[in-house]
Amino acid sequence: MISLCVFRFMATNDLMTELQKDSIKLDDDSERKVVRMILKLLEDKNGEVQNLAVKCLGPLVSKVKEYQVETIVDTLCTNMLSDKEQLRDISSIGLKTVIGELPPASSGSALAASVCKKITGRLTSAIAKQEDVSVQLEALDIMADMLCRQGGLLVNFHPSILSCLLPQLTSPRLAVRKRTIMALGHLVMSCGNLVFIDLIEHLLTELGRNDNMSTTRTYIQCTAAISRQAGHRIGEYLEKIIPLVVKFCNVDDDELREYCIQAFESFVRRCPKEVYPHVPTVISICLRYLTYDPNYNFDDEDEDDNAMDAEQNDEDYQGSDDEYSDDDDMSWKVRRAAAKCLDAVVSTRHEMLPEFYRSVSPALVCRFKEREENVKADVFHAYLSLLKQTRPAQSWLADPDAMEQGDTPLTMLQSQVPMIVKALHKQLKEKSVKTRQCCFNMLTELVNVLPGALTQHIPVLIPGIIFSLNDKSSSSNLKIDALACLHVIMVTHPAHAFHAHVPALVPPVVACVGDPFYKITSEALLVTQQLVIRPLDSQSEGSDSFDPSPYINDLFTCTIRRLKAADIDQEVKERAISCMGQIICNLGDRLPAELPGTLLIFLERLKNEITRLTTVKALTLIAGSPLKIDLRPVLPDAVPILASFLRKNQRALKLCTLAALDILLRNYNSAVTPVMVDAVLAELPPLISESDMHVSQMALSFLSTLAVTHPSSLSQLSGGNIMQQLIALVRSPLLQGGALAAMLDFYQALVSTDTPGLGYMDLLRMLTGPVYSQSAALPHKQAYCSIAKCVAALTRACPTEGPAVIACDLKTVILDAFSSSSEEVKSAASYALGSIAVGNLPEYLPFVLQEISSSKRQYLLLHSLKEIISSASVSGLKPYVESVWSLLLKHCECQEEGTRNVVAECLGKLTLIDPETLLPRLKGYLLSGSSYARSSVVTAVKFTISDQPQPIDPLLKNCIGDFLKTLEDPDLNVRRVALVTFNSAAHNKPSLIRELLDSVLPQLYNETKVRKELIREVEMGPFKHTVDDGLDLRKAAFECMYTLLDSCLDRIDIFTFLNHVEDGLKDHYDIKMLTFLMLARLSSLCPSAVLQRLDRLVEPLRATCTTKVKANSVKQEFEKQDELKRSAMRAVVALLTIPEAEKSPLMSEFQSQISSNQELAAIFDSIQRDSSSANMESMDTS
Repeated sequence: MISLCVFRFMATNDLMTELQKDSIKLDDDSERKVVRMILKLLEDKNGEVQNLAVKCLGPLVSKVKEYQVETIVDTLCTNMLSDKEQLRDISSIGLKTVIGELPPASSGSALAASVCKKITGRLTSAIAKQEDVSVQLEALDIMADMLCRQGGLLVNFHPSILSCLLPQLTSPRLAVRKRTIMALGHLVMSCGNLVFIDLIEHLLTELGRNDNMSTTRTYIQCTAAISRQAGHRIGEYLEKIIPLVVKFCNVDDDELREYCIQAFESFVRRCPKEVYPHVPTVISICLRYLTYDPNYNFDDEDEDDNAMDAEQNDEDYQGSDDEYSDDDDMSWKVRRAAAKCLDAVVSTRHEMLPEFYRSVSPALVCRFKEREENVKADVFHAYLSLLKQTRPAQSWLADPDAMEQGDTPLTMLQSQVPMIVKALHKQLKEKSVKTRQCCFNMLTELVNVLPGALTQHIPVLIPGIIFSLNDKSSSSNLKIDALACLHVIMVTHPAHAFHAHVPALVPPVVACVGDPFYKITSEALLVTQQLVIRPLDSQSEGSDSFDPSPYINDLFTCTIRRLKAADIDQEVKERAISCMGQIICNLGDRLPAELPGTLLIFLERLKNEITRLTTVKALTLIAGSPLKIDLRPVLPDAVPILASFLRKNQRALKLCTLAALDILLRNYNSAVTPVMVDAVLAELPPLISESDMHVSQMALSFLSTLAVTHPSSLSQLSGGNIMQQLIALVRSPLLQGGALAAMLDFYQALVSTDTPGLGYMDLLRMLTGPVYSQSAALPHKQAYCSIAKCVAALTRACPTEGPAVIACDLKTVILDAFSSSSEEVKSAASYALGSIAVGNLPEYLPFVLQEISSSKRQYLLLHSLKEIISSASVSGLKPYVESVWSLLLKHCECQEEGTRNVVAECLGKLTLIDPETLLPRLKGYLLSGSSYARSSVVTAVKFTISDQPQPIDPLLKNCIGDFLKTLEDPDLNVRRVALVTFNSAAHNKPSLIRELLDSVLPQLYNETKVRKELIREVEMGPFKHTVDDGLDLRKAAFECMYTLLDSCLDRIDIFTFLNHVEDGLKDHYDIKMLTFLMLARLSSLCPSAVLQRLDRLVEPLRATCTTKVKANSVKQEFEKQDELKRSAMRAVVALLTIPEAEKSPLMSEFQSQISSNQELAAIFDSIQRDSSSANMESMDTS
């Protein structure tokens, strides 16, 4: 008998192996036999054989024809109703396996549809029969699984499924009710509107009736589950649901209260708009039940004054009542639900932060003393969420003008720090590891939000941290958290705050460095690095007479042990190197005996590929130390190794090596021999190239330092590779910013060395040769600009040789250049005139103003004037402000838009010089009868706004509303420039416009509408062409909306915003492109709101993706349509990142349409690959 069983087992196992191969093909007869045998094996007496047979079902479903799958399903459904328990169990596992193997609903598979329909009928009848509870439970489980995976295919069955599930909510068995709730949760994700309404109406009726407490609890749980799964659909019923839930909160039943508060949590997270009016009610209920502990007395707040420990409290408590047992106490579940619900409110209602700090924050801090560990963890988590909400908003919260109240969340948090520290101080001595970990997480987040906030409280906190580091029973995770917290506090607080505590901190930290677990060692080395860095800093400032001598030996010994070890973790190796670098940099003068040996270890680590980068950084730190550490013993070996790193492929290594060599040249130039310099120079030519500007910049900085420290070494540059690379780089169109500045510094340093063959005239010929030789035209106009700057730098370095080159009347030369046939020469001349005038205002500014008044070349001369206003000193310009202002106003009504824009920029930048006088004048011109003047004035305001604080800001904040009133101007162009100015303010300085959003947003939204009266037809020969004069205006409005998402999201009603995004999805090509971007952004910023509108957003996206271009269209039309499809598809991919988005019936239908269309499927796949690789890259960089 046993041998037969073994044979069946082996044979089934072999069958499964074959079925898993893609190559297997079965004919009809074989299919029938295999299916029959596997179904027979499901009834086998041996459990192992049954289990294998079930596993075979998965691969079998995809290998046999549809009618065979139906046979399998039929048999399994019949077996599920069997009297034999084992057969029932194995059949239900089999059904789940089959459902799991079916292709997803979005693939549009006919097989999935027919199988699900077949199962549904059998399941509903099994659920309706209440004789056997175990059959019911299995059937409900499978129904939930099927609705979750294939709900969209069963739309026709949804009404019958609902009518079979609803009676089960009153089942006498709680397990049946629980599984029914799960099935209903999955049903509402894909059911039609009528079924959803029936379900909600049923729940409301039953809750209103409130027949018995047990079923009321079930209905509340069911409502919460529906909200969690389909919050975007339940929103409109909240007005009816919430009053009922509030009423049940007051019933004296802890379990019911818990479910009610859980329902509130799901409403808050899933229906952000509809729940808004009820948030104050929810908060007050949560705050009431957060402290709900009827069976426990906390002996007032001063318990610790009586030196009563929590353990003693517990003993008193347990002994106080013989009949009462903690096991009967359900109140902790109510408190936990309240803490979680507050967490949800804090995480989702960013705009209420000030209110949270007034009411929620003190209540949470008071509950840090919670006696139930799980509840305490949730209280801490809620407070962490509050801190995290405060952190990203710092930029505008820290701005005093940004908020309407005097108290910003940051200042309110600052005032509560003493209360928080007092509460944490008690918890840091708790026995519970989980509690102490929560404390460390809290402190870490607190100092990230408010660096320096704990300066006064360090003496209170340090003993608690040391307690966890010394605690023999504490887990390694707790030690790691304690060390990480200590590290963050040390980094964000001033050194002197720790000096009194160094004696207490050093022993436990040193012990942790010696810990066998590498993670603890690694964190402890980071702390050690801070311990040694602080004393020296404050010593050099002379603010504190702290003496590090007693601790140097301990810190050095524990670090050198880790530095010498070869068989340790990579992370520990690197941190030991960094830590030792810091010790030598800060305390090297106190370690004369140990220094040579340690430097030799560094030399060894420099030769090791794994540790070389960290060692280069450590050597850079030591070389830059103010203690002038003696590195001469290792330089002869170290510099050639560093030189060899310059040819490695690792970019970070090249950059760090160049920085190290630069600082070694500066601080140890006497020890760096010509041989060492030659070794480095030989490696430099490949580094000076446009392919990596940052590396080129560092190489140029090194050469500039070399010109100062070793001028004789530069003689070999003449005619060598390095000079050729330099000249090639000067001609590169990419040379700008830091690299260009480094190039100019190098030329000035080089010409000052008087090296033969590299004098002023030699370099001038090298630079300007290609400009004058007709044969070699420069590849890019940017090259002329770079060459000119290099020549200017050389001339400044050699003032005696310069006049020989420039000997002419500049005014005449420049005015002649204004008549050149080349536009580039004209603009260069206008820039030059402005820049020359900055250096000599009394001579040139009146000349420029006179030329503007009399000449025809106003546009170029106004550009010169713009250059003067932008670059000249305020004191130099002050005497000329009135004459410049009156001249500009004459030109602000010019019909040429280009000229008006330059005038506006000049007016804006001039206003910054004397805002008190000039801003009111600008405001006065808003009443001008000329639309050109109004548009110039509004554009001028744009140029007064920058992302840095400026004296004009408070004045501008008071009157920017008047400038933005031009959004109602009758002239299209004035409205457009008003939007551009608004966009600039929202992007660079949101605090200027945050308070005006209520009045500005309706006007902004108004400009997003298509206006029929602005669309006209133009005849072009035989063709008619449609022109939309309102397009630029709409584009500007949508650009403003996109900007507001980043800077003022908390001030926007996201649902009104989405209405206009929806309209934009059906607009012109340019606007569609913008709204697709917005949609992707909104998917990550406010997913729950987007989910509520998903069905309305999918339709326009589908229309874009399925539009076909006429066959006879021009090539650009095809390209445009392709780009639109790709952008729409990016939006679709972003929408699908929202959990539950694909459960929407319309979305899953659209997905199946994409997968069945080859072109769309290819686009979709490539975008998904791009986004996943982008995520991986961002993880790498972080």
